[in-house]
Amino acid sequence: MTTAHAIRQRFIPFSSLRYCTDAFIDYRIPGCAPKYNYALVGPGVSQNPNQPVSLREPHGFQVGGVAMPPGVTNPPHMHFTCEVFICTRGQWELHWGFNPEKLTAQLGPGDICSVPTWIYRGFRNMGKDDGFMFTALGGNDTGGILWGPSTLEAAAREGVYLTEKYEIIDESRGQAFPDGVRPLQPMTPDEIKTLRHWSAEDMQQRIVRFADLVWSRQALLDSALDGCGASLAPVIGLGMTQDRDHQAPVPNAHGFSLEWLKIPAGGCISTHRIREKQVLIVRSGQIDLSVESTDGLVTQTLRGEQDAWDSFSIPGDCWRTLRNTGCGDALAVVITEGDHRKSIEWHDDVIEAAAGHDRALDASGFVAPKRFIDRSQR
Repeated sequence: MTTAHAIRQRFIPFSSLRYCTDAFIDYRIPGCAPKYNYALVGPGVSQNPNQPVSLREPHGFQVGGVAMPPGVTNPPHMHFTCEVFICTRGQWELHWGFNPEKLTAQLGPGDICSVPTWIYRGFRNMGKDDGFMFTALGGNDTGGILWGPSTLEAAAREGVYLTEKYEIIDESRGQAFPDGVRPLQPMTPDEIKTLRHWSAEDMQQRIVRFADLVWSRQALLDSALDGCGASLAPVIGLGMTQDRDHQAPVPNAHGFSLEWLKIPAGGCISTHRIREKQVLIVRSGQIDLSVESTDGLVTQTLRGEQDAWDSFSIPGDCWRTLRNTGCGDALAVVITEGDHRKSIEWHDDVIEAAAGHDRALDASGFVAPKRFIDRSQR
């Protein structure tokens, strides 16, 4: 079990976030700066060794964030593990392909997009302010990123280069290539043509609009209990939902699952634990998260507002409760380690209370009428 001090260190208030504006080689390319790169859990794919990181502990996935002024573009680059955009503010245009045509899709607040691996992508702020998107990346080691030829050429015109070891060389800062070190070689046009073509229709299947979420009050054993009432809406992978009819719109392996959580005013999720690490990002409302430690219960208030969204990394195997202490619904994104289905262990008191409401978990771990489960066991 974790100490109270260690648990408190896992709280990542939005006000504590520190950004880096020269995390990548595009920081001098006209129209591509400034870009504010944030690293909440893990360093992400930043190419700057001085990138501030809120929590470095490996989670099996990484969480970051990005903000850019209106009209600024993040140019073409490729990832080798999944990259998921979670739009919290503004209007964004995702562009991808470039072999040869550029394709686009629009993202707004609450929309989530899982971009396939081995595909060149970028994005542009189409809104009226800096906007903000959280990002989730698969793996503790993402393999870095590969910039498109046009990006490397544009950076070189500004005197910025990337070495084969992914170190940035900026001539304006008096830097030069060390002896024996060569610049990174981009993919050739013929190599790019071999990449899979993702059509606009293909990509739409990987965008989950907030308006299209499928919420379930059957997703948690305690949802029907007095003072509870939480709902889940799956987005990516096999999460912790206990609704047998729930299917994530984006089902393929990412190294993590992602679900939306909604707790009504005055509601809660009763005492439970899961084996895996989780990151909770509150989009709106106020949630009091209580986590058991070696020194007793640690309670932290997380808030989601128009311009600030608090996060918390919950250790695995720790008992926890979540309570909405705000006025309206509390909404949060829950990212959980692993591609497997997660199993919630409920406290004995919760199981007993659920039984009083004719609710229990069947042999597959899904919520069902207890009377049928009892009948089959007899």
